[in-house]
Amino acid sequence: MRPDDPQAPPAPSAPTARPDAHEVAAAWARELPGVPTRSVPVVTAAKLLAAALRRRRESVLYELGTDAATLDLLSTLRRAGPPYRLTTRELADRCLVTAGAISQRVARAERDGLVERRAGAGRTVEVALAPAGHARVETLARSVLEADDELVAGLDDETLVQLEDVLDRWRRHAEGRAPAPRGSASPAS
Repeated sequence: MRPDDPQAPPAPSAPTARPDAHEVAAAWARELPGVPTRSVPVVTAAKLLAAALRRRRESVLYELGTDAATLDLLSTLRRAGPPYRLTTRELADRCLVTAGAISQRVARAERDGLVERRAGAGRTVEVALAPAGHARVETLARSVLEADDELVAGLDDETLVQLEDVLDRWRRHAEGRAPAPRGSASPAS
């Protein structure tokens, strides 16, 4: 991709001076006594980490000439296993998008020769990885997973397991669901 491409993600910039999250919490505690502020440092850290992860993923995908929606579609089909085929409804459910969104993704990928649509049982439509899509998703997945691994390289396996547990419990609470019991297996994404 060209650096002058208007679709290019913004170039990484030097970190700007941000107020320390603990200072922000202290300022709110001073300005609004009695308002809970203990969440400010951890929520700030999560937001900053999410932004850094998103920028890294967008950068990798941009360099590979694709986008997150295409990666999601092709990866979902590949992870389904042989024969690498799902109905459009199954794709929408697994990709967590609407039927309209999956229809647009499939149409674009079909136009690019990455998937093939077929009539399924009854009124269903099945989508299968085309040979070009199979090759493409292997390249994409390899690059994305290697980049993700670089992002956690400073953490040992035990820390990663603990972090996954804490973040999963936090996510479940934020979504209004009871946390899974500690030590229980959680479904893989």
